[in-house]
Amino acid sequence: MAATEPIRSKQELKELAEYYLRQGKIRNYTLIIVGVYTALRVSDLLRLTWADVYDSEKQAFRKHVTIIEKKTGKSKTFALNKHVIGALRLCFPHRRGDFIFSNNRKDPKMLSRVQVWRIIHEAVVAVGITGKVSCHSLRKTWGYHAWTSKDVSPVVIMHVYNHSSYEITRRYLGVAQDDLDKAYLEMELI
Repeated sequence: MAATEPIRSKQELKELAEYYLRQGKIRNYTLIIVGVYTALRVSDLLRLTWADVYDSEKQAFRKHVTIIEKKTGKSKTFALNKHVIGALRLCFPHRRGDFIFSNNRKDPKMLSRVQVWRIIHEAVVAVGITGKVSCHSLRKTWGYHAWTSKDVSPVVIMHVYNHSSYEITRRYLGVAQDDLDKAYLEMELI
């Protein structure tokens, strides 16, 4: 079974998010934006509440969010950038219940992982993205682009993902194979 891949093309990533924006499905658009820019696991993404991101006393979105990761039990603090806040601002008037990503039922509960997979899969197929793309691709996409841009230190990326080594992060993001492919394909010997 092939490992889940990041979305390597920024144009495809933009089309993926805009697929739902064009349809007026703001929750799904916000799911993709928040998933990509926070690099959270889907289990942590789905558990985000409006209280986590919005200070009702100040009537403003928070600059930082602190959560306890479900998988590791560790505390994680991350910043909400302008893209995330913009998407949350679009979604805020349509909120239903405590969870940001809630279902559309009478008694709203957080989306299931299966429903998130369906949301991602529908957009991936519609946009024509190839490869092994799933919910986890959103998490990997941030790191892939941070790594390949060379604007973010590999040490910071390792910290974001809570990896213990440079090699683990390279393999996780798929850049180890990209580097090998580049070496083979771009070498001019004769």
